[in-house]
Parts: sequence; C-alpha cells; structure tokens
Amino acid sequence: MQFRNTSNCYFDKDHAVSRLAINPENFPRKNIVQLKIKRILVSQPQPVETEKSPFVELAEKNNLKIDFRPFIHIEGVSAKEFRQTRIDILSHTGVLFTSKTSVDHYFRICEDMKIQVPDIMKYFCISESVAYYLQKYIVYRKRKIFFSTGNFPDLLEVLLKHKDENYFLPLSEQHNPDIPKLLDKSKLKYSPAILYRTVCSDLSDLKKIDYDMLVFYSPSEIKSLLHNFPGFEQNEIKIAGFGISTAKAVEDAGLRLDVQAPLPEAPSMTKALELFLKEYNNRK
Repeated sequence: MQFRNTSNCYFDKDHAVSRLAINPENFPRKNIVQLKIKRILVSQPQPVETEKSPFVELAEKNNLKIDFRPFIHIEGVSAKEFRQTRIDILSHTGVLFTSKTSVDHYFRICEDMKIQVPDIMKYFCISESVAYYLQKYIVYRKRKIFFSTGNFPDLLEVLLKHKDENYFLPLSEQHNPDIPKLLDKSKLKYSPAILYRTVCSDLSDLKKIDYDMLVFYSPSEIKSLLHNFPGFEQNEIKIAGFGISTAKAVEDAGLRLDVQAPLPEAPSMTKALELFLKEYNNRK
C-alpha cells in the first residue's frame, strides 16, 4: 500500500501533511523503478523553527523532500475519569515528573478540577530541562524543585533523600513499568495516576503510501501505521527507527528495519539517515 501524492500539499491549518519544500521534484510515475531515496516521511510534528532543524540540512545536502506527519497524539484523561481513582492530589507533598508532558497534564487536571496547588508543594524532576519547564506554570525561584540527570535510577537517589514525602506520580497509560517497580522496591510512599494516553492519529486522509522511507520514533507510531493501513506491505520502502523499543516494534510487526539509531557512529536519527543515504544512493 502507498501514501497518496502530496507534492502540492504545504503546511498550514488546512493541511494534514507538512513539508520541508526543499528542491522539490516531480514524483516518478508508478511504472518507473526508483533507484535513489528521494522522499521521506517523518512521523513527527513539523519542526517549529525549520531553519534550526537538522532535517533541513539533511534535505538540502541530499536533495530530498521531507514531509512531517504525526502518527500519534496525546489525549488527557478527563476530570470525571480521574475522580474515579479517588486520589486526593492535595494529600501529597511532592510530585514526580518524568517528562514535560507529565508536567502539562498534572497542571491541566488540577485546573480542570479547580485544585489550587499550594506553594509548599515540592517538585522532583527527571532532568534539568523538565525542571525549567515548570516555569510555564509556577514561579520557579519560589518553589522547592529538585532534578536529576535524565535517568530515573539517578532521580531515585534524590527521592531517597526525601523518604518522608508522599509523592504523586503522573503517568501515561503506556508508561515505563520499571518506574513503579523501582519506587515499590525503595518502599517510597507514592500514588501513581494515569493522566494521559497515547492514541493513534486518524490518517484516513493519506490514501496511499508514496514514500521511499518512513521514519519512526516510538512503538506507538508503528501501531498507528498498522492500525491505519492494515494491508500495509513494505516492499522497497525503507524504515528507520529510533530506539531499541521502536526497533523491536518494527520487527515484531513483521517489517524490515533498514536504519537504526542511536548508534555510536550515529547518535541522532538525522546522522543515521545521512550515513545510510550516502551508502545506499552511492551504491544505487
């Protein structure tokens, strides 16, 4: 199965597919064998500042057309659904944030339920960037905020220095199961709560797959591909996956993984694509 031709589709509020329109070329006719990778679909939102995106340089350097189309999106649980958990947010003295998304949905659910978060609430963040993201909702310098290196085991060491806290843990429905296990093993008092979930986006506007390569960043995006296109056949389409779990999801779906990142020689997806394109296109 193939995506429809989107060569005339540019990113604005009326279009589902966004394009880095760099050196555009006409699509080859269906009966012509295409030897080089020229058209790539990235299953992510359009970069906000495309001039700073590494995909711009990749497109210019390799004369590519790169489209962006989110295969998944986040939906927050409703206040009604959260009330059914009978969790009292204000009974907690600290909040654990494992991502910026968890920050957004924590404050969203508080607003939806008309909960005024007290100034004495403590925040424990998995990384410095997540901690600074709190400035979107609170006056940073007036709060007790702690952060770690980006790894949950390191954050756990910080939590163990505050054993007496009662933690509230906002989670996605598809969260890492190791996080609750580590908290249980450490005998910390906490309340996990599902505040948001990842769901498949509606891709029904994409009638055909007409790309040389598809780039995925999470297992959920592979699930969305198969959900939206149950008869998908990979054939000569190349698939790139970021992360071990994404690579496994590709293989579990019976698909072929052609590009994997991160690797020692390719720490980013764009670097992995650059190395693959150089070898593949030169060989062709």
